[in-house]
Amino acid sequence: MTRPARSRPGIKRERILEVAVEQFGRYGYEETKWADIAAAVGIGSTALYHYFESKQHCLFEIMEQAIADCRARFDRIIAEHDDWTDALLAALHDQFLLSDQEVLRLRVLVAEIDRLGVAHPLPREEAARDGARSEIRDLEFAWGAFLARGMEQGVLPESDPRLLTRALLGLANSVWHWYRPGGPLELADVGRYFVGRELALLGCPPELLAA
Repeated sequence: MTRPARSRPGIKRERILEVAVEQFGRYGYEETKWADIAAAVGIGSTALYHYFESKQHCLFEIMEQAIADCRARFDRIIAEHDDWTDALLAALHDQFLLSDQEVLRLRVLVAEIDRLGVAHPLPREEAARDGARSEIRDLEFAWGAFLARGMEQGVLPESDPRLLTRALLGLANSVWHWYRPGGPLELADVGRYFVGRELALLGCPPELLAA
């Protein structure tokens, strides 16, 4: 007997997350009602609590997934490139090779990131918050270690890798405050512009800036 690839509760939970990303990303977290998400998914409001302890629990899950996916893509790119400068260019461009859904998810992350600084009493909600915070630390550490290798190889000027990481990621994340899928600017054009600014921020040599 062949088993289904995904359980129905798992499919429903993913659909709730997908709708929440759309609603939070387009209309704002505070402006989105929990009941609106339930209606869009096609379930009653109380049924949402089978999957999430609260609207904020759902938000933290979205944020954790967004950061975890960024880290997974970064790790994959670093593993695929032996040359450090090739890996850097690929990793910087990859920040903007995103679907509309992924853009909205990052928009939610940067808009609501301050909420990760406040502990919460609900256990699953707190676990998701802590998971998102842990993912941020891991991503920053991975980028910092990578940039430190560039300094060791003489490609980048010496500086504090931790501060440089935060400046670099902060510049990239600033895009998600204002960029809108379907707006007047193409993400590819935005990406090319910001990768150039990121390379300048890193203090890369002229030949790399022209790549």
